[in-house]
Amino acid sequence: MRRLILPICLMLGACMPGTSGEIASRAATGDVSVMPPMKSFSMPRPAAPQRPNVDLARDFLDLSMKLESGRQLSVLSRFETPITVRVTGAPAATLLPDLNRLLHRVRNEAGINIRQVEGQAANITIEAVSRADIRRHLPQAACFVVPNISTLAEYRQARRARLTSWSALETRKRIAIFVPNDTSPQEVRDCLHEELAQAIGPLNDLYRLSDSVFNDDNVHTVLTGFDMLMLRAFYAPELRSGMSRRQVADRIPGILRRLNPAGENIAARHPTTTPRAWIRAIQTALGPGAGPVQRRKAAETALDIAETVGWTDHRRAFSHYAIGRLSQNTDPEYAQNQFAAADAYYRRTPGTEMHRAHTAAQLASYAISRGRGDEALRLLAPQISVAESHENAALLAQLMMLRAEALELTGRVAEARSVRLDSLGWARYGYGADWAVRAKLREVSALNPLKGPNG
Repeated sequence: MRRLILPICLMLGACMPGTSGEIASRAATGDVSVMPPMKSFSMPRPAAPQRPNVDLARDFLDLSMKLESGRQLSVLSRFETPITVRVTGAPAATLLPDLNRLLHRVRNEAGINIRQVEGQAANITIEAVSRADIRRHLPQAACFVVPNISTLAEYRQARRARLTSWSALETRKRIAIFVPNDTSPQEVRDCLHEELAQAIGPLNDLYRLSDSVFNDDNVHTVLTGFDMLMLRAFYAPELRSGMSRRQVADRIPGILRRLNPAGENIAARHPTTTPRAWIRAIQTALGPGAGPVQRRKAAETALDIAETVGWTDHRRAFSHYAIGRLSQNTDPEYAQNQFAAADAYYRRTPGTEMHRAHTAAQLASYAISRGRGDEALRLLAPQISVAESHENAALLAQLMMLRAEALELTGRVAEARSVRLDSLGWARYGYGADWAVRAKLREVSALNPLKGPNG
């Protein structure tokens, strides 16, 4: 399991200071009678990782030879034959085009022999089911992946058996991915990227990674240049299923030297390991099951740990960001101080462009609510292209809607109307149903003091 429900809401949910709604209401209405066509992204633009191979080798070992629980794996497991993928269930209309695009990227960027097939048998089965079906089995999950089965019915019977244990695998042969068919196109696509990456590659997540989907902060939603390098190394001919950690460790430096020669000339940074206590605090703060007071206390604990460890990277920033998101409804000014602190730490950490874009959305929302249109425009200006290059339509639409309100505050009404209309095609991909798009429009519009809470 990679994608959790609540962190998605926290990253892309309500941006209005002083309100309590995190999820758009189905009763919300907007002033857009006819929606434009849904937009989609064209050519992917992943950036190559700018990290030393010494650090990348450590990342590879920790991603590939551990589980998310921290448990060590005795051997490396992967597919040792060309990989076939099939789709079953009732897939959303956008699933197959997005899957084709993903498989094309995996073949070309990671060099993995993978293709979609039709019929009864495949190495990987992607079953599209309802969100209710997924949460009935894993209440915290938006989607999940399981070895040695092909259907949800099989999982119901074998979920507690050794058959579905990743730690028991020596060679991967049959894996099932369960994705929702009744959520936004972006959520379905994000599930495809994260769960397919786990199905064929590393099983662990690392909070120390700032530029990867192999990170539970859910900031990156499509496979990055780092992720493709990890997958390419995972299927390097020097490796094979059944190798021990020592055997993999002996070979990975040479593999990275061949695949990423630029990384040989970058000095090692040796980022520190993330303490389990910090991970638990963040999961309590942003995950399901805790009340507001408990969440806030957990976020403050995470920040205390980050300060004690001496972090100045994205983990310190994310601690501030979490406090900001959890306090903005009760203390907007304090929340803005936390977002500003988060941005300051993100600014000094490579690979955090998307983190800064999320933070800018919060800072700009506050500026708009205070009537400071010029300040909001300055904050938003560099972030729209970042969201587009990282293929995050929900964030892109939100940033454009915010820009439209800031433009209105500065008297550029015609330009604001054009930007707002342009945002809707991205919003249809990012938020899904038209009611959710209209609700997001009203939510952002309510920030504008010229309009008030009723738009």
